[in-house]
Amino acid sequence: MIHTILGAGGIISKELTKELLANNQKVRLVSRQPRSMDVNVEVKAADLLDYEQTRAAVAGSAVVYLCAGLTYDHKIWAVSWPKIMQHAIDACKAANARLIFFDNVYMYGLVKGAMTESTPYNPASKKGEIRARIATQLMDEAKAGNLQASIARAADFYGPDADTTGILNLLVIQKLLKNQKANWLGRDDVPHSYTYTPDAGKALYLLGSNPASDNEIWHMPTYNPALTGKEYIALIASLLGVKPSYSRLNGFMVRLAGFFNTTIGELHEMMYQNTEPYFFDSTKFEQRFHFRPTSYEDGLAAAIAAAR
Repeated sequence: MIHTILGAGGIISKELTKELLANNQKVRLVSRQPRSMDVNVEVKAADLLDYEQTRAAVAGSAVVYLCAGLTYDHKIWAVSWPKIMQHAIDACKAANARLIFFDNVYMYGLVKGAMTESTPYNPASKKGEIRARIATQLMDEAKAGNLQASIARAADFYGPDADTTGILNLLVIQKLLKNQKANWLGRDDVPHSYTYTPDAGKALYLLGSNPASDNEIWHMPTYNPALTGKEYIALIASLLGVKPSYSRLNGFMVRLAGFFNTTIGELHEMMYQNTEPYFFDSTKFEQRFHFRPTSYEDGLAAAIAAAR
């Protein structure tokens, strides 16, 4: 039984690969320039924007995980994501493979209260509209009985080796390790949930190993209660043995920086996630799989140990 990861190379696919190998599963990594993590891992080069390459990469798979990440640009997303999703759907149909899509929370928009699997889609951004469209595209196929598929959704994440994509890693841990001021995006007095990447990897493996979980949306296990920016920085500084020195990046500063850096500019429409309470609830997954999420203290200690 082959477990194939489409869009391999990111931190989530790495954590999933570790978990699959630890459980003696056959793993195939697919990306434009794949690199093997282990001699027991098969690698296959493919452009997910090309259907024939995607079909060939998926052939023979029992479970497929779509973990692709695209350049952080809504114009690229609008063109590429619907194609990638349709190619993955069609390839999995051809291979009679189950499809698990690793997703974010952009489609929910600004939520008053906790985000759950039943939270309606109400995107407040262009990127959120695209994510809502492709999530619906996938689940409509599942509802129609054309495909066994599910969505694994995570909050913003952090963890060991998440130094290029994890906000806590990038703006706080890395800065304080270098004796620099940390940065905090948005308000520092509102709670914000973060998913620990090894927990997400384990959870994806559990979904992949349990066909009964198909055709549903699942929130990846995430520790609660969430901390505020001040509390995260204080905890990280304490674990590092340094002063909790930081500055806040507000919406105006992000918009201004966006004139010089398009990736930063793309953050501006997402600022509502950092100026309002951001509660991500994973009770459904925790109860179904008897899973206890890693505490922020333990997760941040592991992330700091890896960064050192």
